Amino acid sequence: GSMEVESALVSHGTVAEAAIVSVPHPIKGESIYAFVTLEKGVEKSDEVKKRLVEHVSKELGPVAKPDRIQFADALPKTRSGKIMRRILKVIAEGGTDYGNITTLADPSVVQSLADNRKK
Repeated sequence: GSMEVESALVSHGTVAEAAIVSVPHPIKGESIYAFVTLEKGVEKSDEVKKRLVEHVSKELGPVAKPDRIQFADALPKTRSGKIMRRILKVIAEGGTDYGNITTLADPSVVQSLADNRKK
């Protein structure tokens, strides 16, 4: 499940926080899309992404490997600290209808993630 993949990612020393959503995949039906916040001082790179995918595969098996990892400086959270995965799913799927984001602690995170998805 998503909690296991998130836990595997966070167990890697470079990851501060992770959130997983599923997105449609033309062959598999669904694929794993990971939003990852790195620890301070860790540079965002394709090499780090590769190491994270390998780590999840080693911890949980190849079936749990994320198909895409997007680095996030912050994740959209409510004021109480709950990660808003419904918003992450919209971003991962390339959508723009995020619904009500007024309950977020920092609504600007949403646009930042959307902008970075395109890269």
